[in-house]
Amino acid sequence: MGTGMQRQDWVALAATLAGTAVLFWGGLAAGAYWQVVALTLAMWIALVQSWSLFSGLTGYISLGHAVACGLGAYVMATQFNEWPVWVLVPAGGVLAGAVALIVAVPVLRVRGPYFVILTFGLAELVKFLLLWLETALGASSRLLFGAPGIEVLLAWMVALAAAATLLRHTVGRSRFGQGLLAIREDEVAAETLGVPVRRYKVMAFALSTVIPGMVGAVMALRSTYFEVLQVFSPTISFTIVTMAIIGGSGDARGPVLGALFLVGLAEVLRGAAPQLYLIIMGLSLVAFVLFAPNGVLGLLHRRRG
Repeated sequence: MGTGMQRQDWVALAATLAGTAVLFWGGLAAGAYWQVVALTLAMWIALVQSWSLFSGLTGYISLGHAVACGLGAYVMATQFNEWPVWVLVPAGGVLAGAVALIVAVPVLRVRGPYFVILTFGLAELVKFLLLWLETALGASSRLLFGAPGIEVLLAWMVALAAAATLLRHTVGRSRFGQGLLAIREDEVAAETLGVPVRRYKVMAFALSTVIPGMVGAVMALRSTYFEVLQVFSPTISFTIVTMAIIGGSGDARGPVLGALFLVGLAEVLRGAAPQLYLIIMGLSLVAFVLFAPNGVLGLLHRRRG
């Protein structure tokens, strides 16, 4: 039974990774508009998979992943003329992971709604600290001239989406991931049974920010413009959580389904009724929380069951 379930999980993962490859080649073959859509979809898949690596496994709902994106973008914006892109993209991930590792110990002392509020407050604190720093330096915004074309950025982003999907699946199936699931079920009981709760939470929290840091660096090249209030927007964190809830964070397929749902919805409504997009997104979130708390993935499992 366990072997059969593992085989199904790996088949599902292979199908998901194949989908990211189709996303890349399909985006390249299509016109410029669909390349942008593919880039956006790959971006959200990478972000939601990374968020699920920590929040989906531990149950600690984080609203601070916008900080990781912003730090990666800041590295790219400030060092673009000094270092090549292939150095700066990983450097954005390293900086985001290092900052997360530093703040993880005090932040992870609280749980539940206090953790949610604390991560949101931390994101706002970092945003305004960087805004103050940029103002003091006389550089409230930065332009990036000579950024790579959309094809290169799409290749980077699809690679990050595939890496995040593979990482989420691998961690979820590992002993480390099982320890995180035990923390989600009952943290005190997990610690009693010998799970190194604090170390596991810190490791997962830091690991979940590395790919978002790289995503932020790539997206800075896409916009070719860096402005603190834009790249540290709390909307990024709220959208990540919304996609995770709608798709379901039980395994690596859920974030993909959530990203597909919301990106597809956005593209349909953008031309027909752009004013209704946020309203319909909010109603969809409420509906999924009330009637399908396990998301689209849970609905598919229920039908198969």
